[in-house]
Amino acid sequence: MTSRRDCLLHLTAVAVGATAAGLGVPARAADAPLRLVATEFPPYTGSALPGGGIASEITRAALAQAGQSVTLSFRPWARALLEFQRGDFDAVVGAWRSAERERTMRFPTPLGILNQIGFMARAGAGLRVDDLSALQGKRIGVVNGYANPERFESAKLPVEGAVDDLANLRKLLAGRVDLALIDKGVAMHLLETQLREGAGKLVWLEPAVAEIPLYTAFSRTRPEGERQAAAFARGIGDMQSSGRLAALLHQGARWQ
Repeated sequence: MTSRRDCLLHLTAVAVGATAAGLGVPARAADAPLRLVATEFPPYTGSALPGGGIASEITRAALAQAGQSVTLSFRPWARALLEFQRGDFDAVVGAWRSAERERTMRFPTPLGILNQIGFMARAGAGLRVDDLSALQGKRIGVVNGYANPERFESAKLPVEGAVDDLANLRKLLAGRVDLALIDKGVAMHLLETQLREGAGKLVWLEPAVAEIPLYTAFSRTRPEGERQAAAFARGIGDMQSSGRLAALLHQGARWQ
């Protein structure tokens, strides 16, 4: 989930106030758009994807339904979280919910996208992943800053960090790790686009470790976060009622 450039996507502007008095964050103009940040997590979010990816499209549509304009920027994941926490952005598109994150982030209605999180391995490795305790001696690649499934964390397996999913798969292909923990849709997308040399050499292992809903998260520590999250939830509800959410998800059904 790493980007080397920023992408700004604009919707029709509608006045929404946001103040941050006493929080060290400059006050924003009444008609300022909501500032969203995402990372390279294709096919769900990505600066090169149409509309910024399906998760970005759903988020923008839900906020537009609620009468809110937005801008969308892309950052490496760890940087996106850091800049969100310090108030540079109002929401993070494409986040997983965790108890730790709930201390500072609001998670309203999920986006309708279910991530299958599991392992990629080199073809012919003969590894089984149904019993995580059997993987204690394996080198497992993860991405720095990701909230990994609770079942995986509870197994306390040895891990090696990477800057993003593409780097993680490249380490796997080169034999620097034995397994890569990754979303299945992301892995398939990367093998079809940026890591074609890995097609046929890397395989997805069943069963998945977990299935995790994807969210757009808002601030719990800034006063405007509650209002922004509520506006988003209203927009998602309206989209569900009108069938617009189902239509958008259908467009991205290839990765489900």
